[in-house]
Amino acid sequence: MIPRLHRLALSFLLSLTFAAQLFPVAVAQTAPAAAQGQPVAPATPTYKNYSQPQYKTATVTSLYVPMRDGVRLAVDLAMPEGLPAGTRIPAVVQLTRYWRARAGQTAANDLQKFFTAHGYAVVTADVRGTGASFGAWTTPWAREEIRDGGDLVDWLIKQPWSSGSVGALGNSYLGSTAQLLAVPNHPAVKAVIPRHYDFDLYTDIAFPGGVFNEWMIKNWDDANHQLDLQPGVKPVDEDKDMTLLREAVKGHAANIELFKSAQGVTFRDDRPFSSVSIDDFSVHAFRKEIEQSKVAINNWGGWLDAGTADGVIRSFATFANMQRAVIGPWNHGASQNASPYAASPAPGVMQRFEWLRFFDRHLKGVDTGLDAEKTLYYYTMGEERWKTTRVWPPAGIAPVRWHLSAESALSPSAPRDARGADSYAVDFDATTGERNRWRTQLGGPVQYPDRAEEDKRLLTYTSPPLAEDTEVTGYPIVTLYAATTATDGALFVYLEDVDESGRVTYVTEGTLRLLQRKVSSEPPPYKQFTPYHSFRKKDASRVVPGELMELKFGLMPTSMLFKKGHRIRVAIAGHDKSVFARTPSTGAPTISIERSKRHDSFIELPVMRRATGPVAPVNLLTNAPAPTPAKPPTP
Repeated sequence: MIPRLHRLALSFLLSLTFAAQLFPVAVAQTAPAAAQGQPVAPATPTYKNYSQPQYKTATVTSLYVPMRDGVRLAVDLAMPEGLPAGTRIPAVVQLTRYWRARAGQTAANDLQKFFTAHGYAVVTADVRGTGASFGAWTTPWAREEIRDGGDLVDWLIKQPWSSGSVGALGNSYLGSTAQLLAVPNHPAVKAVIPRHYDFDLYTDIAFPGGVFNEWMIKNWDDANHQLDLQPGVKPVDEDKDMTLLREAVKGHAANIELFKSAQGVTFRDDRPFSSVSIDDFSVHAFRKEIEQSKVAINNWGGWLDAGTADGVIRSFATFANMQRAVIGPWNHGASQNASPYAASPAPGVMQRFEWLRFFDRHLKGVDTGLDAEKTLYYYTMGEERWKTTRVWPPAGIAPVRWHLSAESALSPSAPRDARGADSYAVDFDATTGERNRWRTQLGGPVQYPDRAEEDKRLLTYTSPPLAEDTEVTGYPIVTLYAATTATDGALFVYLEDVDESGRVTYVTEGTLRLLQRKVSSEPPPYKQFTPYHSFRKKDASRVVPGELMELKFGLMPTSMLFKKGHRIRVAIAGHDKSVFARTPSTGAPTISIERSKRHDSFIELPVMRRATGPVAPVNLLTNAPAPTPAKPPTP
């Protein structure tokens, strides 16, 4: 019997490859409707040179394709039915860890139908060691797996229907494989659309701030093992008696026990994964290869989806490639608008048509009206509006400090007192709930309840009512002077919005393990907008009980409009039991936060100067104008 949680995770992982609901024509900009699965009426795209569907049906062929080392990958090839002889078309590639199709699924799935209708082949492969493919999955995105992508492209461009142009598309794990298809530097690969993937696996999902994301890694690993050892994946067409499938699945028993290995990790450069580190299979480590490929990148992420928005910004600011980047108010996979202020009805982003528009430009050479320059589109929650920038941070951003003060106040003025401190006995029952930004990576919506009651477990500092609307766009940064009674620990800092009624709305968060507090003077591997912590062994800093420490770290990026009359709150915890490992593992530590003239603890918010003129049009396909923001829904 598979535990209920694992069944839910399995269902979601499978949906990442082929379930239609994660490839919506338009993602509704309303959390309740999206969470309940209410349909969104499609709209007709109006961009330049949009091509109508040419083919009504698709055929799917399943076969094995050998890699250079002889390992066979199971591949589904979806083709437009009725393609005229001699017609050459580009291909969209998906490399999945979550089964390319279930057993018995012979018809094209929704995504295959969409792209084949518009004159594309869709090639979906089980990565080695998964699904019906042979081999072993030694680590996520292993070097062999990356090379397989290049081998698969070699095979497909030799097909008589191939135009010689290839793109890649994927969400989550498949988002990483899409981006990594650029690494072999194959000349046929022209464009990739990586969606909701983790750019830096250590900081974005596995060890945010150096703290082990225990819940996520354990449950993801458990769900993957269930997939790897079950025979429910679709066999290839020639394997009528499933002999080959059984042989392939038998080989998956050699796959890595990821959670067990991850428990041996503290630092970024620890090497428990078959003698490799987390960086060895993180996208950011392949900067040189990705830039050399010159592939065009259409990167997608969500403000409330783990660290995917952070990854979009880092990629946008770091890689020299032509990029069209999009950050929405989304959960993992963008099936839900998780903005706490989303109204209903509301506009949706026509995602599929955005992907088609991008591929038509880069794989078919059609002028679809895309920006000629690198562009990032982002959504401001609270204002519920899309915006555009060609640089990060956007023009008009200035840092504004709010200081931790006496009587739980957050003040615009620095403290003048020679002494001042607050003590906090860490509450290890503190939580952000079961629908938070981390758990959504295994499926489901993001919905933070009113945190007024939960904040009673935390140390909080709240500003006076704001005199005007205040937009925070970018990375909040905290500087804290703290001491602990333990020899290690973690701080969780939450930025929150308190309305006139006292309702407390989660905005974003940042985390730092005390052992990892050193700010490195070395150049980071990618563009940073917060104090750089290397998380390497050499930078570990001993925690001495009672000794004051300076802690500087960033929160996850956001774009939120705090309304006039609302108050800004900073809430501090020592644990989040919903996902993170307890740090320290035993004991009942007390943390003290200094807030004096000498040791000024504060948060620095990236505040946007409010525009006085009309908002510039955004070259992003939506199906309605922005609505008036609504109050957060009551859970």
